[in-house]
Amino acid sequence: MITAESSITVNSDYVHRHAAHCESGAVSSLLRHYGLDMSEAMTFGLSSALIFAHFPFVKVEGFPLTAYRAMPGAIVKSTARSMGVRMHRERFRDPQAGTARLNELLAQGRVVGMQASVYWLPYFPPNMRFHFNAHNMVAYGREGDDYLISDPIAEHPVTCPAADLQKARFVKGMFAPKGLLYYPLDTPSEVDLGKAVARAIKKTTFVMLNTPLPFVGVRGIRYLAKRIRGLALKSSDGRYALLFIATIVRMQEEIGTGGGGFRFIYASFLQEAAEKTGESRLQEASELMTSSGDAWREFALLGARFCKKKPDVTLDQLADALLVCADYEANAFRLLRAIRL
Repeated sequence: MITAESSITVNSDYVHRHAAHCESGAVSSLLRHYGLDMSEAMTFGLSSALIFAHFPFVKVEGFPLTAYRAMPGAIVKSTARSMGVRMHRERFRDPQAGTARLNELLAQGRVVGMQASVYWLPYFPPNMRFHFNAHNMVAYGREGDDYLISDPIAEHPVTCPAADLQKARFVKGMFAPKGLLYYPLDTPSEVDLGKAVARAIKKTTFVMLNTPLPFVGVRGIRYLAKRIRGLALKSSDGRYALLFIATIVRMQEEIGTGGGGFRFIYASFLQEAAEKTGESRLQEASELMTSSGDAWREFALLGARFCKKKPDVTLDQLADALLVCADYEANAFRLLRAIRL
């Protein structure tokens, strides 16, 4: 139900849901509101967003980029395509035009997904703000100068002043949002879930096992392990190695949901897919992915201890921990490759 009184516009039918990751959580919430009941795990799995890549030629603050999921925006686009949803997307050159359009959509009763910078959102605690421009959340109303925000990583709905939201939506830099707004124009009455699951698993399996590039997929995990073993040769005082490992761990644990977190979400997707299709081997693959998530967490813990210069952690131990992750994921995706849904 839409209530609108003077400067108050609220979509009271919208239900806020806490999620593990901002983009998959925002898309899941939008789809549910517009009539397609999709869990966050199913949304993430159907997007085929799970990857691993270590790009030695792409530098972030002087160190190689390591990615555990597809590029920001891929979940929005790929999930919609996978389920036959027409997802409308708009970007703006002018901040005032972007704000006016958001106000217009909310007045029409639309619930709208948005991309913004974490750093300029005042409801984030100061120590959690950093310059990440690809954060996703949902706007479901406006009360005077405040927007009603359903942020997937927040336990409860929050509010955000108009000036702060506009600044967060129109920051510059990598993954600049350009005021991105998105919402479904329509959703199908039913989805052939078995077909969608099979197609999504096939795509993710290809990326993780068959991409010819040596720094992508399971080969990429092993490639990174090899690079870590050779870090001692990079600098005589060990400073480069320390900063290299710190960058990997930060990308895994602080940027988005991190390496282990995405593995746990994908494991939940496989478990749900096993229940819906009756294919027991999907449950077995889910358990392997859960073990992979645990192994990534162990790697992050070892990496943090290494960065604190604990004498009981060596570069060889870190490389060995990564090989455990690679083995779990190789076994999981080989099993998935053998399944015909």
